[in-house]
Amino acid sequence: MEDSLLPMLPVEKLKYTIWAADSARAAAFYRYVFGADLVKKNPHITELEIAGGILSIHGGGEGKRTWTGLTFQVPDVIAGAEVVRKAGGQCPNEPQPEDGNPPHLAMCIDTEGNEFMLTRDRSGDS
Repeated sequence: MEDSLLPMLPVEKLKYTIWAADSARAAAFYRYVFGADLVKKNPHITELEIAGGILSIHGGGEGKRTWTGLTFQVPDVIAGAEVVRKAGGQCPNEPQPEDGNPPHLAMCIDTEGNEFMLTRDRSGDS
């Protein structure tokens, strides 16, 4: 598509929203695990900043297990999985080495049933 045909809508902020049965518990999880900063809080929405991105937690969720598509790149997925568990989340399977390199992926679940991935940079792998 030609550039001249693309809309020029000014984007002020990009957020990713997840649902939580207990938004305070979810916010505490993401603040503990990823060092998220509280940006906004009202009775319906809690916004957290993580590595320049905004995670919006909407209260009123059902706590059902849901794939989010969220991926957090961390230096060490084994250590990251341990922090997730310590914060009340789950990583059902231990991260596994691949082709002689340290594990690069951990599938995890937050306290509200939201599934996410921990990954590590693989650019230096052999």
